[in-house]
Amino acid sequence: MKKILLINGANLNMLGIREPEKYGKKTLKEIEETVIQKGKEFDIEVDVYQSNIEGELVEKIQQARGIYDGILINAGGYTHTSVVIRDAISAVQIPTIEIHMTNIHAREEFRHTSLLSGVCKGIVAGFGEDSYLLGLEGLVNIIKN
Repeated sequence: MKKILLINGANLNMLGIREPEKYGKKTLKEIEETVIQKGKEFDIEVDVYQSNIEGELVEKIQQARGIYDGILINAGGYTHTSVVIRDAISAVQIPTIEIHMTNIHAREEFRHTSLLSGVCKGIVAGFGEDSYLLGLEGLVNIIKN
């Protein structure tokens, strides 16, 4: 069975509480459960990980090599600031999809630039919690084909 790692970065543990008008009312746990269940429909095992600490995210990405066939990542604010997360994604050479619940290009100017996009196979942004499912479907297509 193929395996995917879903990584969520800083402040995503606050989903359901933080700005529900932007991010919705579902908790991260609820979104993760939806992705895990959808993964089963694709015959994919999905493991989840969340940290607010940049170095822990880097460690998890590095540890994924040889274990996971793909990575889904919503790095939160680290998307726009983290060269080290970008370098980790590049180093492990695992197909990675970048996920955003909001359309980062329709938000504050500093959010328009993603340091991760250049090392990811694709980006899904602006579909709320469905961004996770769309990203999963895209990643499954990449790793199964």
